[in-house]
Amino acid sequence: MTKDVKIKAPKKRKRASLDKKKARAGWIFVLPFLLGFILVYLPIIIDSIQYSFSEKLIVGGGKPEFRFNGWTNYKAAFATSDFLEVLLDGLQDMIFDIPMILMFSLFMAVLLNQKMAGRAVFRAIFFIPVILATGLMESIEAQNLLGEYMEEAEGIEDGSGESTSQDIVSALDVQQMFSGMAVGEGLVEYVTTAINNIYNIVNRSGVQLLIFLAGLQSISPAIYESVQIDGATAWETFWKITFPMISPMILVNGIYTVIDSFTTDSNVVMKYISDQYVQSNGAVSGDVLSSAMAWMYFLIVIAMIAVVAGLFSAFVFYQKRD
Repeated sequence: MTKDVKIKAPKKRKRASLDKKKARAGWIFVLPFLLGFILVYLPIIIDSIQYSFSEKLIVGGGKPEFRFNGWTNYKAAFATSDFLEVLLDGLQDMIFDIPMILMFSLFMAVLLNQKMAGRAVFRAIFFIPVILATGLMESIEAQNLLGEYMEEAEGIEDGSGESTSQDIVSALDVQQMFSGMAVGEGLVEYVTTAINNIYNIVNRSGVQLLIFLAGLQSISPAIYESVQIDGATAWETFWKITFPMISPMILVNGIYTVIDSFTTDSNVVMKYISDQYVQSNGAVSGDVLSSAMAWMYFLIVIAMIAVVAGLFSAFVFYQKRD
């Protein structure tokens, strides 16, 4: 008699879903950053928090010792009038920079998204300041050498005996241009300041411009073709199609601009905190006082990011892809 031999079917291996594979790939992508943050930055952050709540004492042999003293350093930071003044100046600059950078980068992105000769060259030109800002040019800008040269140098002599470095603003005469219009002095001053600050605005708009370009190119051309058939004008197309579709990029650029404005080397608050590190304020050592100032500044940055994100999120349109 022959025995029936039972053959076991091979077990099917469970395959991970596409979402799990993407999640796994994402974790692998950010793994170097996580390891660097845990091993390098996290101990520094913990030490900084401890310094902000400690007083520095010099014991035998000149070795520093840190002793917990509560909120003394934070109270000393609030009592420093220069810090509060610099902090308010930094906030005012940020409030001015965000709308101007966003408007300029969106305007240029819409122009560079049009079909024209040399479009790639113009895109590269506007992104060049971002590349240069990581090297020597950032150091020069942080020391304001270019601004001092523009103010002190004679510039191009036009026969009047005056420098031509400010001729652009005086030639446009923004205030006279708005004098016949029913606009407030605040708007006139805002536009004038924007023209005078155009160099800084262009230098800090490269990343935002590329993000806006990516968002504009993600809009389906079929949408524009349909509204053109319906007889929509370019103005209506921008405000009813382009602007709502690009609104998520406005939110991203708004948050990025806040972070960039607060953390750039040319920021007046960052400069003040760095200078305070090597100084002393009476009985309070400069390193522990600067740590307290830095954490106060960090909390203000987080609060501003939350405010900007909350305001912009109310107007964001997300396209459903069901």
